[in-house]
Amino acid sequence: MTTPTTRLTVTVWDRPDAAPRTWELIANDGNEEVAAAGTHPDPGGAISAIATATRPFEPVPRDAMCTQIYGGPQRARIEGVWRGQPVSASYDKHNGCEIARWKALSAVLDA
Repeated sequence: MTTPTTRLTVTVWDRPDAAPRTWELIANDGNEEVAAAGTHPDPGGAISAIATATRPFEPVPRDAMCTQIYGGPQRARIEGVWRGQPVSASYDKHNGCEIARWKALSAVLDA
């Protein structure tokens, strides 16, 4: 059996006082979307969203000019290994830049 090169834990909090929802995503490099597995409702769609997003695990740069729009109390975290590299990223909807990051991964975070 091949060791997966992608193994991620996705945790989403809809409200500060809510219990988190947690999913696992597992895939091998190559045709990841087809070979994706895990407890996420749509592992193939989630892996595809991450693969097509621009720098999905990088935070918003400190000097970024972001609109001061509040998109909601949701928070999320993705941790694990993506294509053989360790990743750990946090997401929220506290300004326009963070909302854009969330939307880019909506197939992952809004499941």
